[in-house]
Amino acid sequence: MQTLIRRFTWIDAALLAVLAAFAAYVWIQIDGRLNYVWRWEIIPAYMFRFDEAEGRWVANLFVTGFLTTLRICIYASVLALIFGVILGLARTASNLTVNLLARTWLECLRNVPPVVVVFIFYFFLSEQLISAFGIEQWAREVAQGDNARIWEFFVGDPRLLPVLLSGTLVLALFESAFVGEIVRAGLESVDPGQKEAARALGMGSLHELRFVVLPQAMRKALPPMANQFITLVKDSSIVSLISVQELTYRTVELVSSTRAVFEAWITTAAFYFVLCFGLSLLFRRLEFLGRDQ
Repeated sequence: MQTLIRRFTWIDAALLAVLAAFAAYVWIQIDGRLNYVWRWEIIPAYMFRFDEAEGRWVANLFVTGFLTTLRICIYASVLALIFGVILGLARTASNLTVNLLARTWLECLRNVPPVVVVFIFYFFLSEQLISAFGIEQWAREVAQGDNARIWEFFVGDPRLLPVLLSGTLVLALFESAFVGEIVRAGLESVDPGQKEAARALGMGSLHELRFVVLPQAMRKALPPMANQFITLVKDSSIVSLISVQELTYRTVELVSSTRAVFEAWITTAAFYFVLCFGLSLLFRRLEFLGRDQ
């Protein structure tokens, strides 16, 4: 803190004053020209509400949407990491067919708009898989079973499990293309001498990959990987287009019913900011620990 105070100069003060003036100007324009009536007092009621039937406070639109976003991001991140590592390994494989298939997959996903990818995967892949495995029927049985509360913790409303799975799978497959390229770059950045030393010690290909190549590659890939996972959180709003009831979807519902446009979207932006900023702090800490080892 003292270092920051010493670095603070009159130029910093001038820039902050300009930013404050710009913010005040925008506020005046919204308040004056648009004749907008602010209703921040309604926002807390859409965080939590009192359920008369159960006699307790329960999560309302904002919180349920945020929890769904959190679940989607966690599950999609794990799947994207698994798929991405496989794709990254395939991109560096010596087998030409495996390499070309992985590269085709990556280039197709990376060069098509995410909205198009979401609809293609949803209608041509995830819906077929859900129907083939009978997940809709199973979700209805879970919702009526004795363990419904446990499932609610992991997936939210069990009746919406098929939609949640679709959104998670779509997001994971799309983000895996970018994770795969990051992993590929990390693998190729490992010094060839490290691989030669592993072979000299008598390590096989799998042991070389597991104990020598992957640890070094993932350490170098951590900064761009952190940025990609933060991007995944923001991209999760796209799955609202296929009726996944996450934060953005819930916000659209709230705006439609209350017309509190600015209050709803500013609150939503605050939720996303807290989640993304928390992830950036976490990955910064992991990166710092990785440099110490």
